[in-house]
Amino acid sequence: MEGVESDKNPIRNEIIFLLNGGNAHVSLDDALKDLPLSVAGVKHKNVPYTIWQMVEHIRITQWDIVEFSKGPAHKSPKWPDEYWPNVLKPDNQSQWDNSLAQIRSDRKAFIDLTTDPSTDLYTPFPHGTGQNLLREALLIADHNSYHIGQIILIRRLLGEWTDE
Repeated sequence: MEGVESDKNPIRNEIIFLLNGGNAHVSLDDALKDLPLSVAGVKHKNVPYTIWQMVEHIRITQWDIVEFSKGPAHKSPKWPDEYWPNVLKPDNQSQWDNSLAQIRSDRKAFIDLTTDPSTDLYTPFPHGTGQNLLREALLIADHNSYHIGQIILIRRLLGEWTDE
């Protein structure tokens, strides 16, 4: 299990499962498995976003939450303009791969933060408005799973998803 040193803290272990898409949620990697890059930028007539825009929104939002959780020096993007990309598709495979790599890297950084035994999950951040690390972990998991579900729905609408 990624990021787990032991099973002595069940809350920390559950956070890891949740952030990695465990239990009742499909992971982002599974939701994007075998997706042709050409489909990532296709906008279905009944959906306001493409899969690329969803992936980028997940990347930007998760990055923002991770950086906010690290300390007060972080400045969040402007809502909603800077949380959603204007372009429908990635420029190329490299841009797609880099976006997914950052999502994975930020997730690992957040898991490392939450699994550090010296890190308190419950005390509000001094720089926030009552947020704590547990709340931010649940926010990432909830936000990502919501949009991952949308990605699967878009894939179904585009005929690019099969239940296995």
